[in-house]
Amino acid sequence: MKQTVFQLPQVRILGRHVPTDGALTLFYTACGIECLCTGSELWLELNADYAQYEPWLSIELNGAWLSRFPVAPGRSRVCVFRGMTPGTPKRVRVLKDVQAMHDDPRHLVQITALCWENGDFLPLPAPRYRLEFVGDSITSGEGAIGARGEEDWVPAFFSAMNHYGRMTADRLQAEYRLVSQSGWGILSSWDNRPECRVLAYYDKVCGVAAGARNAALGAGQPNDFAAWPADAVIVNLGTNDVSALHNPAWTDPVTGRTFQQTDTPENRAALVRAVGDGLAMLRRCNPGALLVWAYGMLGAELRPTLEEAVARYCRESGDARACFLPLPPTEAADFGARHHPGVTAHRRAADTLAAFLERALAGQSPQGKPAEKDNR
Repeated sequence: MKQTVFQLPQVRILGRHVPTDGALTLFYTACGIECLCTGSELWLELNADYAQYEPWLSIELNGAWLSRFPVAPGRSRVCVFRGMTPGTPKRVRVLKDVQAMHDDPRHLVQITALCWENGDFLPLPAPRYRLEFVGDSITSGEGAIGARGEEDWVPAFFSAMNHYGRMTADRLQAEYRLVSQSGWGILSSWDNRPECRVLAYYDKVCGVAAGARNAALGAGQPNDFAAWPADAVIVNLGTNDVSALHNPAWTDPVTGRTFQQTDTPENRAALVRAVGDGLAMLRRCNPGALLVWAYGMLGAELRPTLEEAVARYCRESGDARACFLPLPPTEAADFGARHHPGVTAHRRAADTLAAFLERALAGQSPQGKPAEKDNR
């Protein structure tokens, strides 16, 4: 048997996407599919392309991380499993390990079809919650796999599996999505480019994906928040704004204008305003969600400013469902590749987030409304 993902309603599509009659484009880290297949074998048909940064996928079978591989350009066929007992359900999750590559407009990976034998697909259990994580390289999974001390900026060192978002969601039996871009921040990127603000692209399916092909695939379309109402949106931003404070000004090559974040009251006030504006935008997009600004995995220099910003937003807007949550710092022994948090640091962050969200979301139905009392 062979069908597209969109022809199989029992297959859960993970991550932001554009519904089509054909291929499923995987934009962000952790985009992919999840299914319960009773067949004896299951294959993925893929289509990929890139100029510089190749896409990687991970496959999980019955809760075990089974394989991880780069996807070659062009069309290919990959075995998920074969020779297994027909009729026995196998829970499969396929995740994109690599972020949307803003600087490589050709970067592409699509699931064009699923092929299987001697079985069918069963409905998946409904998730308890829907969680969305918004952030920078930490949320893209950069450095979460690979040897400590690796310096090369390559897709191989990104991971959706060794990731605090996946770990948090799995502990809460939640479905989750990621919106992230390495090096980007609240006011600017680490090197002071002012257009590199993650939240400025949040309301699009994948606004950070550049180029005509991504536009044609729907990356710039407004995201349909009503189709996937989040129970919590967790923002992990601020690390690159600290880096920007210690880097030279950026000069626009076209206009000659410069931009530089500085350690001044004016810059801190601009950060407070940007955080408040960002939370207000997130609230408009996610009216029923808990908003959590989580920070601290790679330094805590901005913590007072971010705490002040979140408190001011809550005070001025009257929003009682937004908060700041400090995350545990990455210890020296817990770094992964590229001076980024490794799997142990991601696990510690997930411990903190899962415990907090379990308490914060208790007593609510999955869509952020008060739960009805069960009188059975």
